[in-house]
Amino acid sequence: MKKKALFTGTFDPFTIGHDSIVKRSLILTDELIIAIGSNQAKTSFFSIEERMETISHLYKTTDKISVIAYDLLTVDLAKQLDVDFIIRGIRHIQDFAYEKEMADANRKLSGIETVFLFAEPEFSWISSSLIRELLMYKKDISHLTPIIK
Repeated sequence: MKKKALFTGTFDPFTIGHDSIVKRSLILTDELIIAIGSNQAKTSFFSIEERMETISHLYKTTDKISVIAYDLLTVDLAKQLDVDFIIRGIRHIQDFAYEKEMADANRKLSGIETVFLFAEPEFSWISSSLIRELLMYKKDISHLTPIIK
C-alpha cells in the first residue's frame, strides 16, 4: 500500500534545511505533498505563487513530490488529501515544544500522526526569518537556500 505524506510550512523562503527534510522524508513515503500555507500572522517576502513556482521547479524531476498552496487548517488539508502522516522539521527545542502541541491536537482531531525529522546540525541555525532579514539588507543568501541564487 502506498504511503502519502504532507510537509507543510510557509517556506518564505524555502531553505536548505527544508530541502534536507524533503530529501530525507522520501525514504518514509511514496508520495510527498509540499503544502505552502498562508499565515495571516506573518508578512510574506515572496508571494505564494512565487514560492509554488520555485519549489515546484526545484523538484520537477522527482515524480514523488507535488507542490500545492492551502489556506485552511493543516489537519483539514491532511484529511482532504487522505494523507497517512504529516512531516515536520525540528531545528531546536523551542520548535519541538510548539510542534508537539500541534501534533497532539492534529492526532486528537483527526487521528493523523506527525513524524518529526530533526534538522541536521549544520542546518539547525537556518530559518526563513533569518534569510528574509538578510535579503532585506541585500546580503548573499545563496548558500542558505537551494532556490535563490
